Amino acid sequence: MSFFDKVKQGASEAAKKAQQTVEITKLKAQISGKEKEIDKIYTAIGAAVYRAHQAQDMSLAEQEVGNCCKQVDELHVEIGQLEDRIKMLKYEKTCSCGKVVALDARFCPDCGAALGEEPKNETTVGEIVVICNQCKTENELNAKFCVSCGTGLAASGSGF
Repeated sequence: MSFFDKVKQGASEAAKKAQQTVEITKLKAQISGKEKEIDKIYTAIGAAVYRAHQAQDMSLAEQEVGNCCKQVDELHVEIGQLEDRIKMLKYEKTCSCGKVVALDARFCPDCGAALGEEPKNETTVGEIVVICNQCKTENELNAKFCVSCGTGLAASGSGF
């Protein structure tokens, strides 16, 4: 592998890691927003209970509190889905004992439990390609010649 191929590979890996970090940051921001929604709903529950207390009839708050609780349950499910997406991006999964392990781990290092096989997330967003200087065709990162016109890619230094 030539020096430039190693540099290209390193740049590709760095770009993938940066994209992963951006995606994880977006998901964490969504989780934070949903947690703020939950806090607002908790406040609404408290207000409904207090209004019922003032009226000396707690049954007045029952339906409103029930609806609020359903909303909180839905938000917790959505947060769980976002956390699962973060784990997939990080190539992690959680054992039943709570230990976070690598996605390809077969057994938990803490409790020894067998972990199910989970498919790795093979999709890559924003993959780096080499653009041919002659015909502007996108080529794979490790391509030495353009797939469209046959021009040498490594010799021309295209892609950097």
